[in-house]
Amino acid sequence: MIMDMKIPNGVKVAAEAGMLKVSGKLGSTSKVINVKLMDIKVAGDTVTITPVKPKKLAKKAALAAQAFSTELKSAMDGVQNGIERKMQGVSAHFPMTIEAKGSVFSIKNIFGERFPRTTTIVGDTKIEVKGQEIKVKGVDPYDVGQTIANIRKLCKSKDKDTRVFQDGLYLVREE
Repeated sequence: MIMDMKIPNGVKVAAEAGMLKVSGKLGSTSKVINVKLMDIKVAGDTVTITPVKPKKLAKKAALAAQAFSTELKSAMDGVQNGIERKMQGVSAHFPMTIEAKGSVFSIKNIFGERFPRTTTIVGDTKIEVKGQEIKVKGVDPYDVGQTIANIRKLCKSKDKDTRVFQDGLYLVREE
């Protein structure tokens, strides 16, 4: 099952040494190719994904090729249009302060704690904070998603009833 994907205008794709680099007007990202399961060729404005033929790996290779084509489509969309997610801070009990500096995101005074909770921002993801609203922007959907997951993990309440203490940051909208 050979898959051909058309490369949109304004997007460049290059395969080299087990990596596939996708670049566009908003930035670039790279994906790791599992060379044991699939072969990737870029010719003109098409990317050809071919799963390997051995019988033992045929089913796994077909699934890996399908997953990689989905990743590639998301990456091409990300470098062309960008990815933006909005989060909203909710603080019913204690007023919390949210800030992003460099590659570190921190929340102060969540659940009345004295020390700030911090996490890292993954990849080239940018975070804009305006009061209790947070915009997470980037070109790689996996970096943006992992950054949001890190923030949500940061807001987990320990030893508190989640029905009462609903303070935290929540994903509001995906664009």
